[in-house]
Amino acid sequence: MSDLMKKLDLRGVTVATVLPFKDDLSIDWDGYARLLDYCACPDGIAAVFVNGHAGEGASLSDEERQAVIARTRAHIGGKPLLAGIIAHSTAEAIRQARLAEAAGAACAVLFPPAAIGGGASATPRAPVAFVLAVSEAIAIPVSIFQYPVASGFGYSTQTLAEIAAIDRVIAVKEGSDTMLAYDENRRAVKEADPEVAVLPSNYNWFLPQLAVGGDGILSGLVSLAPHLFIELWQASVADDLKAMRVVNERLHPIVRAIYGPAPIVDMHTRMKVGLKALGLIRNANPRPPLLPVLPDLCDAIATTLGAARCAGDIHLT
Repeated sequence: MSDLMKKLDLRGVTVATVLPFKDDLSIDWDGYARLLDYCACPDGIAAVFVNGHAGEGASLSDEERQAVIARTRAHIGGKPLLAGIIAHSTAEAIRQARLAEAAGAACAVLFPPAAIGGGASATPRAPVAFVLAVSEAIAIPVSIFQYPVASGFGYSTQTLAEIAAIDRVIAVKEGSDTMLAYDENRRAVKEADPEVAVLPSNYNWFLPQLAVGGDGILSGLVSLAPHLFIELWQASVADDLKAMRVVNERLHPIVRAIYGPAPIVDMHTRMKVGLKALGLIRNANPRPPLLPVLPDLCDAIATTLGAARCAGDIHLT
């Protein structure tokens, strides 16, 4: 890996920010600023990831994505800023990545294009060509977004290893959704390039992923419970399994409230519900085709967050 690419350190807690909207579904910039103060600016947050699934990046225009990057950069200072690249073709991914770089992103997070689903992600040829083409078209490094294997978009272990060997790849957001896949992928990536950061990202496996080894945490749930994730990471760095278990127990009710009910695609909208209950944003609605969370579930999330706040696990100052 070149010296230029080594300079961006993604070890630690990376928050994947949600993006609040107004009633007319335009971006609520005031609410977003409050959210950044809460989840992106505290000590212990190492980096910020925008325009991903949590930030509804696929629903944004080019101008909105660039505005999110520019405003986030101005708000967080020198922390590394990652930007999601959600495209349907290599050419579109290159265009988005160049715009992200121009707006101030320090790393482009490449989501696999839809065309690589349906089995093409199981072998290295197309994914490696995709990552090479995009990474060579920009001056900033890239990170890889690993989907759950069962989705059809998750890369095979061999594919991730070959991608990790690409000079401009500096990290893998690892969300394979099984511990076996996570550990096999982690080992293969580190063998390909020990300097590529493997960032545990799957909501059901935060504790075991860190226990077997990880270079940080990357999650949308950090938007909702940043201090718990900071504590979990600090316990991991200290190799304190007992402390990790204690934090995991405190985090568990929030994890289940957000990720437990079906459909799982509503998870980021549920995070918005929690942030609204905390008074950080005014509107929890997503952009279509996503739909608002039903009232009964909103009440359950608010109750869970209220209990966490009373216990000191959620604090707003």
